[in-house]
Amino acid sequence: MELLGVRLIGFNLETGYKVLLTIGLVLVLWLVRSIARGMLGKVDASGDRASRINFWARQAVSLLVAALAVIGFVSIWFDKPANLTTAVGLVTAGLAFALQKVVTSLAGYFIILRGATFSVGDRITMGGVRGDVVALGFFQTTIMEMGQPPAVQTADPAVWVQSRQFTGRIVTVANSKIFDEPVYNYTREFPFIWEEMRLPIAYRDDRAKVEEILLDAAKAHAVKLADLDADTLHRVETKFGVTAADFEPKVYWRITDNWVELTVRFLTPERGVRSIKDAMAREVLAKLEESGIGIASATFEITALPRMQASLSS
Repeated sequence: MELLGVRLIGFNLETGYKVLLTIGLVLVLWLVRSIARGMLGKVDASGDRASRINFWARQAVSLLVAALAVIGFVSIWFDKPANLTTAVGLVTAGLAFALQKVVTSLAGYFIILRGATFSVGDRITMGGVRGDVVALGFFQTTIMEMGQPPAVQTADPAVWVQSRQFTGRIVTVANSKIFDEPVYNYTREFPFIWEEMRLPIAYRDDRAKVEEILLDAAKAHAVKLADLDADTLHRVETKFGVTAADFEPKVYWRITDNWVELTVRFLTPERGVRSIKDAMAREVLAKLEESGIGIASATFEITALPRMQASLSS
């Protein structure tokens, strides 16, 4: 085939026909994908169950379109078995050498789906990033980043929000990370987390009163055993080995050199923890003031000072 008097090597009428078929295939698949996504976008996904169904439907559409694209491309360009075998061998060798990360990320995508590691809307920690999953692609997972508690504020990258609330940054993490690091899921099957609040109390103060105050605050604001339906409680007990007693707030004592540390352990939903602890802290401080009990702090006794000399000049 010639173009402006120049002969194009390897390009003939058959090749041109295949190029046109490929372009047509891409346009048709793009149109099918857009229509399917548009229909899914009109479905009400406000509920948790509806949101998960919508997520899996979107993944099914993406996989179907990808499968049709591969089948169509192979059918158009490799209609002869000999050509197909040669092409598969070359492509496999090239991928194994040059696209290791891409192939691993694609494998991670299927592992995430097959193992139900997480889905859109789950709160996870993956690749050192904690937040809510907002999108899952073939190669990357998109996360709405959350802050870190003060104990890990020095983690890399630095995070300025000192609690589990959104920072506003959107982070993309390669799916291949699931093979290198553990994935922490805060919401999969067990939508609760245990939290703690610690108070140092001087030995001279009424520690039993402080324990009562902490328990009252936890019972008022934390998840109550009575609020859990029987099915959820039974599933948690049988699958995770958690007993009903583990849901009740409890105060633990620890003796230190300077004070008695009282720690109240309680159950909270996976979201809204900061608001719960804020309400508890306000209530606890108010009741401590009413009872005349203070929070202990470290004190230092100065036993000697360096000698100082002063002189007056006229």
